[in-house]
Order: sequence, then structure tokens, then C-alpha cells
Amino acid sequence: MTLREEVEIRKTFAIISHPDAGKTTLTEKLLLFGGAIREAGTVKGKKTGKFATSDWMDVEKERGISVTSSVMQFDYDDFKINILDTPGHEDFSEDTYRTLMAVDSAVMVIDAAKGIEPQTLKLFKVCKMRGIPIFTFINKLDRVGKEPFDLLEEIEKTLDIETYPMNWPVGMGPSFFGIIDRKKRTIEPFRDEENLLHLDEDYQLTTSHAIESDSAFEAAIEELMLVDEAGESFDEAKLLTGDLTPVFFGSALANFGVQNFLNAYVDFAPMPSGRLTEEGDVVEPFDSAFSGFIFKIQANMNPAHRDRIAFMRIVSGAFERGMDVTLTRTGKKLKISRSTSFMADDTQTVNHAVSGDIIGLYDSGNYQIGDTLVGSNQKFHFEKLPQFTPELFMKVSAKNVMKQKHFHKGIEQLVQEGAIQLYRTLYTNQIILGAVGQLQFEVFEHRMNSEYNVDVVMEPVGKKIARWIENEEAITDAMNSSRSILVDDRFGNKVFLFENEFATRWFEDKFPDIKLYSLL
Repeated sequence: MTLREEVEIRKTFAIISHPDAGKTTLTEKLLLFGGAIREAGTVKGKKTGKFATSDWMDVEKERGISVTSSVMQFDYDDFKINILDTPGHEDFSEDTYRTLMAVDSAVMVIDAAKGIEPQTLKLFKVCKMRGIPIFTFINKLDRVGKEPFDLLEEIEKTLDIETYPMNWPVGMGPSFFGIIDRKKRTIEPFRDEENLLHLDEDYQLTTSHAIESDSAFEAAIEELMLVDEAGESFDEAKLLTGDLTPVFFGSALANFGVQNFLNAYVDFAPMPSGRLTEEGDVVEPFDSAFSGFIFKIQANMNPAHRDRIAFMRIVSGAFERGMDVTLTRTGKKLKISRSTSFMADDTQTVNHAVSGDIIGLYDSGNYQIGDTLVGSNQKFHFEKLPQFTPELFMKVSAKNVMKQKHFHKGIEQLVQEGAIQLYRTLYTNQIILGAVGQLQFEVFEHRMNSEYNVDVVMEPVGKKIARWIENEEAITDAMNSSRSILVDDRFGNKVFLFENEFATRWFEDKFPDIKLYSLL
């Protein structure tokens, strides 16, 4: 198989949603259809000992939520599919934002009862900004929810994107009978014992069949005819530019409508796309020279081995285990002899991978998030990945002073994953952690205890306004005060932590020559 043929069968997407919309459950069912797992776990089934395959951390299993992006690869219908299951909780949106930089399309999961929720809106905007295609799965149709037209209108108005329903529900909640496939003119009944029903061009049943809820069926047909009369056709070009989203109705937990969605996804989702470099060029997936970038680092996927994995998206060419690459940030040449593919925390050695694939590189401390790796005789940097300005801060120290070595190792490794940021006060060297949300601190504390056997003392510093400085040479000691704490970030850059907006404006008025800036 040629490189082009290999690349053309790759599909790489992230699943995004608000917490509890059913994102991780949908991921499980997709893996079932791909033959990657025999039985889906469930984030609700703590007593049974079954947990979602994509939720592999202890803290995820205990809380029933995803707090880190998982990567899973499987084969389906002659395609190789890479799924990235992202954290739904807003406190971990930075991890999700970076993950969205590594995919070619996204699947947006919406709770039929709740519609568009805040986190869904935030993540959608990132997808829209990148212009990546979005497929929508409206979940939990077997529960009472909003009317289909209301949901479509909400998506269009709130997200400013056209919708095209690929199927249509018959009933909802207790009266949910099934879904109508608009293209095939078939009804897939919700209950297993029913058979597929066929409709003619006028949506009339081709065989006599008693439907439990005739009124729901009649209402669904009327609604579908209204949709058809609107005359809007499925526009694949608009899908590929992110201006139209195909909409699917179903129930992930009941595994209903999921395979229909998956079949349509592999038909219409794009193959791997190119990526822009800081130098202004586009590296295309069919370029023969190898390149890729690190978008995630995860410590202790196997706590027994204290491993550290750097997740790399291959952008161009082919990866071969044992090949030599250059880390462009440092110019250092590396031989990649240990590489893996993923099923959440289950890994296997990868000998060959191509554009669009996500692989894991065992890391002894060489890599940072955003690093570019290239083959021989190349030198460029892919566009930087987003980094957020933290809003919450905590002083942290080891409870047991005898465990300083483990404490500092844990701090170093968890900070490199990018969910929390590290700062040190001048002179006293006090460690301060910054995060976007409180839950990040709780996960940090849990992981320090469970993975590094260190109990930590965390003292809230509260909300601060962090600002970096363009002209550090102009800073003086007089600028460091209780209302504008001067610290170093982990790269040695100076950062002011201002007490509030008033303190920030006061500082800018008093020291107009200091040029401050924030991250995202």
C-alpha cells in the first residue's frame, strides 16, 4: 500500500461535550463496533467493577468523569480510526483545546433534554476557529427531552452553524419507537425484537405493521415532510469547512443509532489534513518526509513502571520504529526505539504509522507539549499549541520533609502534562501552582498521593491575575509587593500575580513602560 493509500483510510476525531452528555459512553459503543473491546464499561457502574475503557485513571473511575484525554485506535470498515475522548469538565478545557489541535474532525454530543450547554459552546468555538468538520450526535432519546425542531434551531442559533438531520426520531422517552433513516427510507425500531421497517418515497410503510405509538409515528412523518419541504440538501463541501453539521439522533447507553452514525462518519469525515508551520508554510499529509508534533504528555499510565508517554500526531510521511528524528526546539537528534498505540491505558508496540495516526513515545524527559519532530534535513516548527492563563493559585509543599525527592519528581512530571502550571517566588523559592479550575488541584493532590506516595499541604492563594512581561529587563525589586507578587514560571520567565483588576490597572498606570501580556 502506498503512503497516499494509507493516509486516505485514516480518520482522526475528538469527541466533545458538556459533562454527563454521554461522550464517554458513546466512545465505548464505537469501540464495540470496531471490535476493539468485547464489553463496554460504564462510568455509572462502580459497584460492578466495570469502568469506561477510556477512563483509566483511578480518580476517573472513582468520580465517574473523564479528567484527561484518552486515545484509542481501531479498525472499522477498511478504515483506521483514531478517537480522542476528551475531558468534559471545564476545569480541564486546556487539555481538550490542545487535543482539538491534533484531530481532523470532531463529534459533538448533546443531551436531548439539556441542549447546548456552556462547555459544549466553548469547545465548539475552538472547532469553528480551526474550521474542522463537526458531526452532532443528539443523545438520550429514550428519555424525555426537547423537541427535535427545537434542538436543531438551538444548534443553529447558538452555534451559528447549519444543521442537516441524517435521521429523525419517532417519539421520545417512554414513547420512543425508533429512528427514520432519511436516505435509506427505513425505520430502525428501538426494541431489539422488532425488525427493520421500510418506507416508500412518501414515508408510508411498505408492509402492514402495527406501530405501538401511531400518533408518534404520524407526528414524525409530518415533521420529516416539513424538513424535506424546506429543500435543504446535504452539502458535503459545507461539512468539510465546518459550516454545516450532520445531526444524528440516538441513545449511546442503549447502543441505539450508534452504528448508523459510525457508518455515516467514515463515509463523510475528512482524511488527515495539513498543518501550518510558524514559518508560514503548510506541511501536507502526503509529503514523504516525516514530521509530527507533541500535543500531550502523560505520566504514570502504568504506575508500576513509572512510565511517561508523549502523545504525537503524525503530520506527514511515515513513522518507522527505530528511525532517527530531530527535536527542532533543541536541535537534538533522537532515535525512537519505543513507540506505542493505545486503547486508553492498554498499549502495544507500533512499528509503522502514517499521517493522521496518534502514537505514544516513551519519554525520559526530552519532550515538551508543542514540540515538533522532523526527519532528516528538515528544520521548522509547527504552530504553537494554546496555553491558558491560570486564574486560581495554591502554595504547595510536602507534608513529610523526608519525601522531598518524590515531591519534586511528582511536581515536575505532573506540571509537564500541562494541566497545572508551576511558579516559584523570588528569593524564597516557594512553589505556587496555577490552574484554570479547582478540580485540577484536587486531581493533582490525589495523583501525588496515589502515584508518588506523597501527601501534600495546599494553601490557597486565591484568584490572581497573571501577566507575563515582554521587557523583563525593565523590572525592579520595587515592583514586587503583596498586591503584585513577582514569580518565575517553569521556563524562567518573570510573571506578576496581581491581586485584582484594580491592582493591575494601578500597576499599569504607575509603570507604563512595563509591557504586560496574558496567555489565552
